[in-house]
Amino acid sequence: MFELKKTLTYQGYILLWGQIRDFLITLGNIGCDFSRVLKYLLSLRVNIKETIEQSKRFAYDSLPISLTIVGMTSAIIAMQLAPELARQGGGDYTGTLSALVMIRELAPVMSGFAIISMVGSSFASEVASMSVTEQINAMRVLKVDPVEYLIVPRFVAGGLFMPVVFIVSATFGLICAGLVSNWCADLSLLNYITSLWHGLYIRDIFIALLKTSFFGATIALISCSCGYAARGGAKEVGLATTKAVVWSFLAIAFWDFVFASIFYL
Repeated sequence: MFELKKTLTYQGYILLWGQIRDFLITLGNIGCDFSRVLKYLLSLRVNIKETIEQSKRFAYDSLPISLTIVGMTSAIIAMQLAPELARQGGGDYTGTLSALVMIRELAPVMSGFAIISMVGSSFASEVASMSVTEQINAMRVLKVDPVEYLIVPRFVAGGLFMPVVFIVSATFGLICAGLVSNWCADLSLLNYITSLWHGLYIRDIFIALLKTSFFGATIALISCSCGYAARGGAKEVGLATTKAVVWSFLAIAFWDFVFASIFYL
């Protein structure tokens, strides 16, 4: 038996089982926390003051990094796309393609990544710190449900205000793409704006708003759930934050695939 435990096959099996077990436990914790959040939402037990405070973090604090990421990415894409389209005689379609890419994928996903790095990691570290320092246990002693006080307001704020971040970021990204197209390929801004309207569909905008609402709520839920499950000391706070960021990225990719399959397949 001792020799078996020293083999690479056994050690690989133990490592794989540990990863699978950790995945299932994390998924179960997120599911349980979501069911409790849903119970409070259906009974309309939402802390309005705390929700407004968390909404500020989503809609205001995360806006600079969201604008920077979306603006730079759209400028880079336009820098490579506009000259090629102009060379092929399709410069008038630059605005159309920019709108399709920006509204359907670029702005929602990049805004989600920005909010994960700025807000989600902050949520996870805050809740994890409260958990390891026994502040959450103190809340239970005072007859305050930590899920109702900590997770529900963040969940609601994420679902309501990430679409706002998306609208501002997408608008800024389209402006950057137009300016870069004019600079790199000498495309007329008037032609860009005209072709832009041909790529803006109300259906795409509503789908993007719904998708970003799911993104925001999911990021808040995962971040708070990973922090809420933290036990131990300072090391566990860092691990919980890392886990929240990784799971949030995976959730963004999952929801993006689901929405693309439902609405565009």
